[in-house]
Amino acid sequence: MRLGMQSLITAEILLVEDNASDAELAMVALKRRNIPGEVVHVTDGMQMMDAILEASLYANWNEIKIPKVILLDLQLQHTSGLDLLRQLKADNRARTIPVVVFTSSQHEIEMVESYHLGVNSYVIKPAEAEEYMQVVGDIGHYWLNVNQAMNH
Repeated sequence: MRLGMQSLITAEILLVEDNASDAELAMVALKRRNIPGEVVHVTDGMQMMDAILEASLYANWNEIKIPKVILLDLQLQHTSGLDLLRQLKADNRARTIPVVVFTSSQHEIEMVESYHLGVNSYVIKPAEAEEYMQVVGDIGHYWLNVNQAMNH
């Protein structure tokens, strides 16, 4: 399935997660917290980049609605989350979209590299389902209700 610009520009949150159980927990958590707006879930980082780059080429970038935050897992099957982050932050228009790395990786080198690449936050996924859902809900609440988003 190809995620096109139309799907992307309806999203408040873009969830990049290839683990079906983790993605389902995240979607339930955001719904429970009544997070406003649509959450678009993709399992493939290349789908994410295709849609982001397509949107960044859109003539009226300032008139379209792009995600207020991207929740990015680093441990993707076919693409490195760090490579996706590099590509995103290399795009002049898309680099201002906030990215929260939400991963099970506790490798310090990945955390350091993520921050060097411009990630806004690095969060370790809790192992317990209820705590996982609490953290995802908190992330969604912060980025959509508390944070003052920059107009792209």
